[in-house]
Amino acid sequence: MGTLSSELGPHLERVTEQPRIYADANMPNGVVGYMRVTLGWNVLFVLEHDDLRRAPDIEHYRLARQLGRTLVTLDRDYTDDRRFPPGESPGVIVFSAPDERWLRKLLKEADQAIFRAENAPARPLVGRKLQWHTGSERREKAGHDPAR
Repeated sequence: MGTLSSELGPHLERVTEQPRIYADANMPNGVVGYMRVTLGWNVLFVLEHDDLRRAPDIEHYRLARQLGRTLVTLDRDYTDDRRFPPGESPGVIVFSAPDERWLRKLLKEADQAIFRAENAPARPLVGRKLQWHTGSERREKAGHDPAR
């Protein structure tokens, strides 16, 4: 017998075609609204949940994977492979942008390139971490995902 999230996770992925996102506390409120309304993403925003607001980064990392959501952040701490092993990654995109306008552009790029790409799986980044910057510069760290 598994946890509630492990039992329901596969069913939830089939129910929704929207990208399932876990937005940490570093993401601005307005950008979270953009992800939901304009991009049509299903976003769990930690600042909307009292029990998650002050959770440590490692807890967000684990919970995002447990809930079957890609972690979206501005926090470069997630690029530390010792603390956040790529093989245990829920799928992480660490964005870097000078302001919210640029961040929205990068999110739109990610939506088209990753989540809305032809034949994209429900969780396209499991076991991977991306750093997404202005100027189309991206670096990826991939790990082994035993679930694949």
